Amino acid sequence: METKNENSDVSSRAEEMKNQANEAFKGHKFSNAIDLYTKAIELNGNNAVYWANRAFAHTKLEEYGSAIQDASKAIEVDPKYSKGYYRRGAAYLAMGKFKDALKDFQQVKRICPNDPDAARKLKECEKAVMKMKFEEAISVPVSERRSVAESVDFHTIGNKPRSSSFLPTKTALAAVVAAVMVVAVRGFATTEILMVLVSVVLGTYWWGSFSEVEPQYSGARIEGEEVTLDFVKQMMEDFKNQKTLHKRYAYQIVLKTRQILQALPSLVDINVPNGKHFTVCGDVHGQFYDLLNIFELNGLPSEENPYLFNGDFVDRGSFSVEIILTLFAFKCMSPSSIYLARGNHESKSMNKIYGFEGEVRSKLSEKFVDLFAEVFCYLPLAHVINEKIFVVHGGLFSVDGVKLSDIRAIDRFCEPPEEGLMCELLWSDPQPLPGRGPSKRGVGLSFGGDVTKRFLEDNNLDLVVRSHEVKDEGYEVDHDGKLITVFSAPNYCDQMGNKGAYIRFEAPDMKPNIVTFSAVPHPDVKPMAYANNFMRMFN
Repeated sequence: METKNENSDVSSRAEEMKNQANEAFKGHKFSNAIDLYTKAIELNGNNAVYWANRAFAHTKLEEYGSAIQDASKAIEVDPKYSKGYYRRGAAYLAMGKFKDALKDFQQVKRICPNDPDAARKLKECEKAVMKMKFEEAISVPVSERRSVAESVDFHTIGNKPRSSSFLPTKTALAAVVAAVMVVAVRGFATTEILMVLVSVVLGTYWWGSFSEVEPQYSGARIEGEEVTLDFVKQMMEDFKNQKTLHKRYAYQIVLKTRQILQALPSLVDINVPNGKHFTVCGDVHGQFYDLLNIFELNGLPSEENPYLFNGDFVDRGSFSVEIILTLFAFKCMSPSSIYLARGNHESKSMNKIYGFEGEVRSKLSEKFVDLFAEVFCYLPLAHVINEKIFVVHGGLFSVDGVKLSDIRAIDRFCEPPEEGLMCELLWSDPQPLPGRGPSKRGVGLSFGGDVTKRFLEDNNLDLVVRSHEVKDEGYEVDHDGKLITVFSAPNYCDQMGNKGAYIRFEAPDMKPNIVTFSAVPHPDVKPMAYANNFMRMFN
């Protein structure tokens, strides 16, 4: 009798923990919810609901590896519990593992054959798998792919010929007549005649084929070949008012940025002179109006006010095109005013799922989808400031002894692999315990303070600055002050309630001065508005 009462008491306390966790979840306190679900599981690990609920909270924090583990445990406890398969399928979807997700949603449909929601999600998942198979079937091998950038001449983008009175062909014919007259007067030899005619005709046709932007376009314009501060300011103002940039100028910005990035090493060294300062920002994730707020608080990028944006410029937020064109335009205007690092979301697989691909297709064109994918492969992987501060999007490595020279030697001109140094730079996360552990994301790894300490000592560095994780205060200091996470997208996805932050360093001491800020209003376009249907279903 006493044992029965004790079991009843334990179950009641477990339910109370679950109920508290549910309330924390409703308040978007997902880390707190995970802690409370964990207490419920410790009291009663044979309740599949607790495991599935904790999996859902992990999903909200983008900890998809942990979500899959918890959902799998829920299925183990109760193989007929449909939400276990549902939660695991959703986590697989978020990781782009469509075939694994399809199996789980098929099982949900078997358990709940009359559930319309399950049927709808299964159908969308089936469509995603079919699309993936089709894309795989028609894909061109990497070795045979042509550069998209090399097929684009932005000068020819526009509806109006350069001269309204002469078409290029007429201009070329006039040039032929002029060339013949020159030959008649000067008496060139036959070979010279042909050379003159061909050169003049082709050159004149090429110049005449340039297009001018149509006069009814009222947005920002680049005059000539140079991106100026006046242009960037006007473009940002247009974006703020939800106007679009002409495709000609978008091409010009992206192509010029590609040229600049291509010349950079995989690890870029930055020098901040004594008496000068430098600002590091974390993820901005398509939150353009919060980017404008950063510039309002800390000034526009310039030679005297340089920035490093540490990856994940796009996806999630629905103003990613505005973000990337603004950052790229500043890079074109003054390359040493702004530095850009690759994040895990600067990749095809992430952009296909989390909205950037759909947004680019909607606001620009299909060709821009491929062009951005190409240019993202040129972004550097890490930076070192004043030989003391190592800045990377994700984190450190699965092995000790990695030197800065190893990072410089990485061939980064590709989509991120699923393992190795490049993958770990983009995906890894710190953990409170020493040593290394499996990644809660399902990609990369978790590394402890001892790993950070050894990496800094091996490379004569003082500090690791990384991004990649939403933090309630916009930042977090870990590993005995040797590692700082900075995240610059406040109220992430319009639901997390977090602050944003950036770090300002001043030479020569280079001590981190962390500034936090809150989210600002933006037009009523929801996060993930351009994402695939199946992802919108889960957001």
